[in-house]
Amino acid sequence: MFNILVLATTNKGKLKEFKELLKDFPVEIRSLADFGPIPEVVEDGETFDDNAYKKAHFTAKVLGLPCIADDSGLAVEALGGAPGVYSARYAGDNASDAENSAKLLKEMEGVSNRKAAFHCVISIAVPSGPALTYEGTCQGELLTAPRGEDGFGYDPIFYYPELGKTFAELSMAEKNKVSHRGKAMAEMAAEFEQVLKWVKQRLTEAKPAKPEHEQFEHNDWSEEIMVREVK
Repeated sequence: MFNILVLATTNKGKLKEFKELLKDFPVEIRSLADFGPIPEVVEDGETFDDNAYKKAHFTAKVLGLPCIADDSGLAVEALGGAPGVYSARYAGDNASDAENSAKLLKEMEGVSNRKAAFHCVISIAVPSGPALTYEGTCQGELLTAPRGEDGFGYDPIFYYPELGKTFAELSMAEKNKVSHRGKAMAEMAAEFEQVLKWVKQRLTEAKPAKPEHEQFEHNDWSEEIMVREVK
């Protein structure tokens, strides 16, 4: 049980990237498809942090297994950080990636400031109590039209100047080295041995869930581990 990690996502693009990023980790990776139907998590948090925690903790509680989830999105400087947490449903609850991108490009017509950033928060949770979080950001620019055939989401219109390509023009290996999700996973990888120890300890203790949404600071592994409240 301690080395099982469930990927709490139904997004095929995220699932593919997570499996690639975790392929060399000493864990048995499961996806939601390995289990029976579970209730869908409503992503109604005000921050990426809120949504990542909610998805990971809810899924861990339902399955009784450690879960990893992320919430990520695109923040456009000229739009005050939009679409942000609404990135996946910017053009509507059931909008496709192409529809979301089309709406964003329409809103950016004639705008000279094309600065944008992808943000990712990864949360690792057990059935009760706090969770571990890792964050990553990738700066880039918005094009005026899609380029590239790979990736998902806003990848075809997100241009990464350092490589001279959109995310949709990068191989998965190239993207994972520089992307927001890749950077968050690199943080986790740097202390993965401690992550597994934390998971084992939390599952062994099986403490009741705390009444408030709390998370451990992942850089403190002492017995008196710090706790912060997520706003």
